[in-house]
Amino acid sequence: MGMDAEDWAGLLHLWGQVSAPKNCKVEIIEGVVTVAPPVLLSHHGAANAVQRPLHRVIPEDWGVYQTQAVVIPAVAGLFVPDILVTPEAILRRAGDAYTIPAAGAELVVEITSCGNARHDRRQKPRGYATAGVPLYLLIDAYAPGGPTVTLYGEPKDSVYRTLRAAPFGAKIHLPAPFDLTLDTAEFPSA
Repeated sequence: MGMDAEDWAGLLHLWGQVSAPKNCKVEIIEGVVTVAPPVLLSHHGAANAVQRPLHRVIPEDWGVYQTQAVVIPAVAGLFVPDILVTPEAILRRAGDAYTIPAAGAELVVEITSCGNARHDRRQKPRGYATAGVPLYLLIDAYAPGGPTVTLYGEPKDSVYRTLRAAPFGAKIHLPAPFDLTLDTAEFPSA
């Protein structure tokens, strides 16, 4: 669903002009500007439970960022992951821009909210896989079978392979370069 350069530039300009209510997340999903409502406090608790241990294992020249916008023009996407791990050099190269290429991410984490779960389960994995992001961690308190954490990896042809899936309360291991086991019992349920 790629767009020509002029249409994409126009869409990015529109995204930059949207005046959303405080704490709302504005994204472009398959060429459509979307506004997600503010998240519950449990969302922040899950983000903290992932972000804290990541800081202990990442290389010194990498960063862990919340709500850093990434672009994936090939799928007409501008996503704002809940957590992004990327080399700091990627952000330095972006300068004063608001976005970075998703291809620069080593790990993205999305934490579903009631209103965005469908995007986090369908469009975003396809977009991140298209960009070649090595690992995508989905923390889904609203999963149909109960709260679940799913780690996707090995992107190929815009599709991820499911590496691990576990219910909240189990441990889930992130492979190298992280080599980190997260205790999902710390994730608050919705």
